[in-house]
Amino acid sequence: MTTSPYLDPGSRFIHKDGEWKLPPPSRSDVRPQYVHHLAPNPPPEISLSVPKHKDVKQRCVKFAVAAVICLLLLLLLAGILLAYYFSSPCVRGMQCGDGSCVWESQWCDGVRDCPAGQDEANCVRLHGSSFLLQIYSTQAKNWRSVCSHGWAEQQGRASCRTIGYSRDTYFKSGRQKTDSDEGFLMVKSDFNPEAFILQQLELRKTCPSNSVVTLRCTDCGSGVNSSRASGGQLASLGSWPWQVSLQVAGSHRCGGAVISPYWIVTAAHCVARASSPSDWAVYSGIVDPLGTLFNPAYSVSRIIAHENYKSLTRMNDIALMRLTKALDLTASSNTRPVCLPSVGLNFTAPQKAWITRFGRTANGDSGSPHLMEAQVSLIDTAECNSSIAYNGRLSQGMLCAREMEAGTGVCHADSGGPLVSLTDGLWWLVGDSIWGEHCAEQNKPGVYGNVTYFLDWIYAQMKKHQDD
Repeated sequence: MTTSPYLDPGSRFIHKDGEWKLPPPSRSDVRPQYVHHLAPNPPPEISLSVPKHKDVKQRCVKFAVAAVICLLLLLLLAGILLAYYFSSPCVRGMQCGDGSCVWESQWCDGVRDCPAGQDEANCVRLHGSSFLLQIYSTQAKNWRSVCSHGWAEQQGRASCRTIGYSRDTYFKSGRQKTDSDEGFLMVKSDFNPEAFILQQLELRKTCPSNSVVTLRCTDCGSGVNSSRASGGQLASLGSWPWQVSLQVAGSHRCGGAVISPYWIVTAAHCVARASSPSDWAVYSGIVDPLGTLFNPAYSVSRIIAHENYKSLTRMNDIALMRLTKALDLTASSNTRPVCLPSVGLNFTAPQKAWITRFGRTANGDSGSPHLMEAQVSLIDTAECNSSIAYNGRLSQGMLCAREMEAGTGVCHADSGGPLVSLTDGLWWLVGDSIWGEHCAEQNKPGVYGNVTYFLDWIYAQMKKHQDD
């Protein structure tokens, strides 16, 4: 019997019933049997995480969206800032007045940066009844008094020209003590009279002797005292030396007030229909018709009505006349300027004031007008603008005054005629008459242009035409 080469030689087959079978295993042949049981496959887990390449992609998308949003927000912010820049009066600093702007450091630095020079127009001022000289300091960003140490008349003349007065109207400089500790401006040692005054001063913390400069650019404010009767009466010669008669074709047309040897303040509506300077003649130092026979007529070289004057409402009803030749203040005491109000002087109700007008006398004289005078008291603007008075007709730049003694008729003041008040021994121009046709009626006081309100405008015109 052959042995199959494919059978384990150690195995023995038993033939039984025609089949070959392995004999039962012996104990020595029994070996442990390890059966590998396959557990049923668990359901696939649903992973909440995104594959790595998808996660990176989503992050890039989110970053791009955030970047776009930030960019849009920045563009929106830039648009808002640009809109504010172009709509704001002046983001960069100070507005020139024609829409252009300059840096704040360029304001009052002695260099003209605005096209029309607005940045150097109102940098020198006179304060209070003592005419204290104050100059705006660009470095300190406030108004400073000027130390009198090193100050001379040439600096005084230069300062007055900076304000707007002509060179030959200068009066004098003075001194006064001060207890201010806010610092001063002092004249540089190498002062150049031809250079701009603002470039000739420097900041100082102290001032020798604490003495500061006062400045009188014209001899103004001398006149009558305040003890006159309050009722309307004829004015005496020389009592109101700033009063002038403005005439057209030999006939009195309006009143006016002398504020310097070259300049007259009157009302804009006076010159609206006769705006040619050659139409006018100015008489000063007169109180009656005969005065024109013994006083010269001064010709007018320029008439300047306020550019925003409204004839219907009388808003900004103020004008200036420049004389061809300066008034001769030395020839007679009957002609003198009235003082323009300094900064810091307040004229409020119920302060007393005086008005003057050229009008017919009470006895019915039908000839040329005589100068008349009357005392008035200032009225609060709110009261004058109430429903029982002018019912809102008053605008900025107007004030009211009521006659102290009713029935005198002087409240029918000349158009352009002066309203003046005495303060600290000097007479100041408070207003110019703009309407008063019903002033004799109850609750209808006279209405005047507020000269303090127009002070910057007046000086700007004087400066612009000071060398005409």
